[in-house]
Amino acid sequence: MEYTINELAKTAGVSTRTLRYYDQCGLLPPCRVSPNGYRIYGQKEVDRLQQILFYRELAMPLADIKKILETADFDRMTALENHLSALRAKRGRLDLLISNAEKTIKTMKGETVMSDKEKFEGFLKKQVEDNEAQYREEIRTKYGDERVGRSNARLLKMSPERYAELETLTAELNAALRAALEQGDPAGKACELHKKWLCFYWDSYSKEAHLALTQLYADDPRFTAYYDKIAPGCAAFLRDAAVIYCG
Repeated sequence: MEYTINELAKTAGVSTRTLRYYDQCGLLPPCRVSPNGYRIYGQKEVDRLQQILFYRELAMPLADIKKILETADFDRMTALENHLSALRAKRGRLDLLISNAEKTIKTMKGETVMSDKEKFEGFLKKQVEDNEAQYREEIRTKYGDERVGRSNARLLKMSPERYAELETLTAELNAALRAALEQGDPAGKACELHKKWLCFYWDSYSKEAHLALTQLYADDPRFTAYYDKIAPGCAAFLRDAAVIYCG
């Protein structure tokens, strides 16, 4: 079956503007264009759009989706099985957050008692899953499944007090990075704070791992975008500062 752009947009629940953009960036070109200029999509394009929407549901950037779909060994069945696992994990996390909210309401009404640890159930799991969704391949390639697994377990077991300490440290680190960048002072306290921040996630610290991670910040556009929100040029600045700090 073939669809015009309007028909496919209605069937898939997306806008025609989205489909035009996917065509412009080479992510989802139509199978053909009719003599009167209409984009026409066939079954192959319908299946590809389904894959794109699955990946988008997992917050994957369009450039990464395009790269995955165009690999020579891309297997649709394997991709769908991976989507299913990821969506089930996401549903489990949402169920946990819903339960958290429901219990919080009951606690506020005086119907039950909720411990401080229970108040944070679901949030740490979300952080771990978000990190896995965005950076899994790069981090696991660089540090290995075992070390990443230990880091995730460490975060999930974190107490509310420890998590609050991490949040405070993160804000302090970001402020120190902004100040160091403005002052052009790569030898300041920012890297010491960054080391302290890393030790919340890592069970052991090494200068080599610190340097490798800050290099990844500068090399990978996703990490670079995160740090450059703190201050333009922050990712490269932190990498260079880490070279000085680690000697």
